[in-house]
Amino acid sequence: MPRPLWAGAISFGLVTIPVKIVSATEDHDVHFHRVHLTDMGRVRTRKVCELDDQVVSQDEIGKGYEITKDQTVPVTDEELEQMPLPTAKAIEIAAFVDADTIDPVRVSDSYYLAADGQVAAKPYTLLRKALERSSKVAVAKFAWHGRERLGLLRIREGAIVLHSMKWPDEVRNPDELAPREVEVGEEEIEQALQLAERMTIADLSGFHDEYREALEGIIAAKAEGKPLPSPAEDGKPEKGEVVDLMAALNASVKAAKDSRGEDGENATVHEMRPSKKTARKTPAKKTAATKKSTASKKPAKKTAAKKRSAS
Repeated sequence: MPRPLWAGAISFGLVTIPVKIVSATEDHDVHFHRVHLTDMGRVRTRKVCELDDQVVSQDEIGKGYEITKDQTVPVTDEELEQMPLPTAKAIEIAAFVDADTIDPVRVSDSYYLAADGQVAAKPYTLLRKALERSSKVAVAKFAWHGRERLGLLRIREGAIVLHSMKWPDEVRNPDELAPREVEVGEEEIEQALQLAERMTIADLSGFHDEYREALEGIIAAKAEGKPLPSPAEDGKPEKGEVVDLMAALNASVKAAKDSRGEDGENATVHEMRPSKKTARKTPAKKTAATKKSTASKKPAKKTAAKKRSAS
């Protein structure tokens, strides 16, 4: 396990649980250095004082709050640590709520809470079992990295997890981002639900970072002097292209069935016809499926037309 990031206690009514915070996630991103392209020498950030233009070391740098353009107040780490906050060294549980009432947009970083010593074993287990049996999550307050934070405690595989959360006033209102009201047919909704059902899985462990793998392939090729991998074909429609929604949904349902090797006997696949609005706007365009369907229905007429033309 990685080293603890914080040590304190969970305050649960009159119960105190000594705990240590350990990061619950790992960073697998590929990190680059900034280099001078001429000779590949490292380019580093120099910390320079704006007043005397001198490079300063880390132990000469502190925090300051700008009150006015000409007045900055210094604030030390010791002063921040000694602030009279009940949450300075405690994760104080303030309430319990149903898990499904928490908006995921408010959840931020995740950490494991490890029991700190044998004295913490029993109260830690008590809180864990209470959360498991109630199907609730605990909302807590704690101070960390120079600010008070809102947290969420839940259980994951026998361990208590602390999620850092946004305060209610930190979440922007999305009302102005929603599209204008449009008409969506019941048939389209049913196809969307069918697609969601076909794409439903029980385990997310199969997902992996394809961008990182491709990036590692580029780095390996350049290091070995080999040609770079060819870019993948982009199957997305061109910008401005009118997409038949029902045709896209039907094709997506079929692709989902094919990917799972299903025969589709229980699936309801509708004939892909462009909507009336689409037909009026783009009379010359037809989906591939519509053309194929038309061709299969009228082979005799086309043959007869060819014979008359030849005679």
